[in-house]
Amino acid sequence: MDYEYAPLRLPPNVDRLTAAAQLAIQAEFSGWELARVRLFRDGTRQVVLRRRRANQPQPGLSY
Repeated sequence: MDYEYAPLRLPPNVDRLTAAAQLAIQAEFSGWELARVRLFRDGTRQVVLRRRRANQPQPGLSY
């Protein structure tokens, strides 16, 4: 399977509940799924989303 990836960086002031809500919206409306999360010492989260590549255009990330 071939996937496309979208890296995101969430600042330390975004709490876990807000981050989960943002990612759930991306998953529901744009077809993204969580591939990886890294939490840094300063509280920043590096998130990598992925979805299967499709022949027709799909909506991108909504920041």
